[in-house]
Amino acid sequence: MRPIMYRADKPIVQAFAQPRAGLDPVFARVAAVALALVMAVVSAAPAHARGTPDGFADLAEKLLPAVVNISTTQKIEGRSEGPGFKLPPGSPLEDFFERFGNPGGNSPPRQAQSLGSGFVVDAEAGIVITNNHVIEGADEIKVILQDDTELTAELLGTDPKTDVAVLSVGEGHELQEVPFGDSDGARIGDWVVAIGNPLGFGGTVTAGIVSARGRDINAGPYDNFIQTDAPINRGNSGGPLFNMDGQVIGINTAIISQTGGSIGIGFAVPSNQAEQVIKQIREYGTTRRGWLGVGIQEVSPDIADSLGLEEAAGALVANVYEKSPAERAGFKSGDVVLRFDGQKVPSQRALPRMVANTDVGKEVDVVVWRNGEEKTLKVTLGELEKVDLASLRTEDGEQGQGDGSAAVTVESLGLSLAEITGEVAQRLELDPNTKGVLVTDVEPNSDAAQKTLQPGDIILEVNQNPVTNPGEVAAEVQKSVDASRKTVLMRLERNGEQRFVAVKINQG
Repeated sequence: MRPIMYRADKPIVQAFAQPRAGLDPVFARVAAVALALVMAVVSAAPAHARGTPDGFADLAEKLLPAVVNISTTQKIEGRSEGPGFKLPPGSPLEDFFERFGNPGGNSPPRQAQSLGSGFVVDAEAGIVITNNHVIEGADEIKVILQDDTELTAELLGTDPKTDVAVLSVGEGHELQEVPFGDSDGARIGDWVVAIGNPLGFGGTVTAGIVSARGRDINAGPYDNFIQTDAPINRGNSGGPLFNMDGQVIGINTAIISQTGGSIGIGFAVPSNQAEQVIKQIREYGTTRRGWLGVGIQEVSPDIADSLGLEEAAGALVANVYEKSPAERAGFKSGDVVLRFDGQKVPSQRALPRMVANTDVGKEVDVVVWRNGEEKTLKVTLGELEKVDLASLRTEDGEQGQGDGSAAVTVESLGLSLAEITGEVAQRLELDPNTKGVLVTDVEPNSDAAQKTLQPGDIILEVNQNPVTNPGEVAAEVQKSVDASRKTVLMRLERNGEQRFVAVKINQG
């Protein structure tokens, strides 16, 4: 049988449409129709629905006019560090020191410049978004459009905690804006495009994928970054990260690099987080974040076991601040926040973002785990920006009454404990009204030692019950053993700071 040949310059559908010797004409026409339908579906599908985009040219052409360069100028005061030295007249170094200053002597004021990126979100009002660190300390801010038009910008407000800044170039300019998208809808592996001003080159387009979500890089209390491998370099800061629909899903903010150049690990502030900050700055000139008024810590597997929780999730309340919304709502140390305003709290670091993103003055339901069961508290959030955090004090609550029993060693915990008498409080320079149990020694190979307990620590509570003498501690340990629990939860104080620690019980 002769092989079927196709001309390279003839479409496959047309080739099938022409009956050939040895090929059933009916089969050929059916195959042609089927293939035509497949080709129609493929050609009608959006580019981002395929595995690999055909290209980014059309998207870049549409978005580039909305992305701007940010140029800032900051005046640096001159130094006065002694007389320095004088150069002889006509010295060949005289011009050099006039330009760059006399080492060790007086140097004149100079101008420091920096470059970054930004993008227009409201063309009519002239609103431009960038990073706080791009314009921080600037005396003058210039916004440079794609056609090299320079506009002087006014700083409307900043939020260092999310590294967002809002600028205004005023009305009456021919600007192009870009919309925000839903960053929560971005999936790991989705294509993204970054546009910015890397190393001062301006109007540079790079592409990559969403590498990860919810990254915490210790940049601030609300870290929730999108990670991308789209090349981002110095000067990209403040520029947009687009999805394939041309929507901003992030503000490029930081990179991890040993050289200062891109190694494929870049981070962007999610649009859903930034958009709310921008809205507040435009309306109030500053942020207005909700405030609950608790100190929290992670719920470890040991802590979850000690509290009877099925999973290590939520946020453990380490302390409750006096006169805070949480105190008024009845929060207590040892509560585990499971749900906030109808949303599950997956981890300790998620709760601050959830509270901050909730409107000030809103009453919300908070579900906590207390004494082995769920309890719903209603709390009306305060405003974080109006709180003097440095003056906050914690409310310890009621302390149990002890029987004055003598010091004992709780071998199952590897701890030696003593009652805090007036003499002990004076010797350790503690408040005379200090209640609790003093740790006097820690067994080196114990779990307590691994959890960094040390002599001088004060045990305030065991299993969320106040203790004032070693006998009460031992009794609480026995209750845990009787309940078949492997750990006890202790509330400790050290140098005025309080925390919870779950210590394993040695029952061997």
